[in-house]
Amino acid sequence: MSTSTTLAAGTGGGIPVERCQSCAHGKLEPILFLGYLPPVNQMRVVGETPCEQPSYPAQLLYCPNCELLQLGLSVDPAILFPPDYPYTSGSTRILKENFAGLYAEAKEFLALKAEDLVVDIGSNDGTLLSNFHDGGHRVLGIEPTDVGQIAREREIETVTTYFRPEVAVRLRNEHGPARLVTAANVFAHMEDIHAVLDGIVSLLDEDGVFISESHYAIGLLDTLQYDTIYHEHLRYYSLTSLRNLLEGHGLDVIHARHIPTHGGSIRVYAAKKGRRDIQPSVQEILSNEPTGDDMRRRLELFRKEVVLSKMRLHAMLRGIKEEGGRVCGISAPSRASTLVHYVGLDDGILDYVLEIQSSLKIGKYLPGTLIPVIEESRLFEDQPEYALILSWHIADELAPKLRENGYKGKFIIPLPQPRIL
Repeated sequence: MSTSTTLAAGTGGGIPVERCQSCAHGKLEPILFLGYLPPVNQMRVVGETPCEQPSYPAQLLYCPNCELLQLGLSVDPAILFPPDYPYTSGSTRILKENFAGLYAEAKEFLALKAEDLVVDIGSNDGTLLSNFHDGGHRVLGIEPTDVGQIAREREIETVTTYFRPEVAVRLRNEHGPARLVTAANVFAHMEDIHAVLDGIVSLLDEDGVFISESHYAIGLLDTLQYDTIYHEHLRYYSLTSLRNLLEGHGLDVIHARHIPTHGGSIRVYAAKKGRRDIQPSVQEILSNEPTGDDMRRRLELFRKEVVLSKMRLHAMLRGIKEEGGRVCGISAPSRASTLVHYVGLDDGILDYVLEIQSSLKIGKYLPGTLIPVIEESRLFEDQPEYALILSWHIADELAPKLRENGYKGKFIIPLPQPRIL
């Protein structure tokens, strides 16, 4: 049974989440309000005359019944994921390495054979599936945006559609049951999660496994990652809340582990009830998660620390600008939009944001601003005094590379507390 609110594609609006998206509990507790944010994938072309753009309230809510953290508004997926969706998962080294590791891990865990079908939901440019494809397994991607064409050019069969129960039935009839279904960094995005899970269960064979990767809610709190809160991300899972959701659809959580992607995520294996042994890793993680009043106290501390972090970053940038310092941004991930709007940055503070040459975001403005995204060679030509690393969660990868390529200025790491390198 679906307990979340759904929208007809193209309605152009959002609907408040008045009941928990997982358990339908009706008394959700407000935690943090980040203001009205524009859709992170609606980027206007540099030089266009500014015009009206939509923005939607971003409020984090807590369900005391099932422990789920969730966004308080469900926005039409057609707005959040336009056909020209600019994100490609193959552009980040750490993500490519993570997907290679997922393949090696899953192949051993499931003893995958060549004839086994692997289905990836939200397959993007096929980076994850390319590992299984190159390993000789049957693969099928499901991707609603045009970026799926990149996967097809890599000979990875990809269906352009949103994943729904009727799609799952059709794919099973055409390709047979799946030995493995994956959903990497999309399982928290999908609007009617109960319908999605119904589809996954019907697509899996009896001994099949579902692997999800999502931002880890407890890690988000520990490292003040308020910048990961935007409308694509409807839910923020702890293992406790995810287990509660999966059990409602006849799935056991059988294995889980922390992974470094996106500043801290969790990889969770699930199988149909009673079909596979539950590994010790599950209880190890569950035993370290706050729940109930402990979670409420942790959330209140998070709210206070986020506000202070914002004020400290703004004060730091004010001091730099008063001294005549130039500041640029490094990389334009979706999370940058939340940070920029919540902290109150504009083109008077950030001259521009830099992206690698292959990025589809070059030549566009950050959402809801007039801050242009340009090719990263400009950094080495201009040598601005400061570079704010908006992909701060991979600063250890970015900063040495930029130093090696000739940048002589200082780096600003905005989170969890702003600091200068």
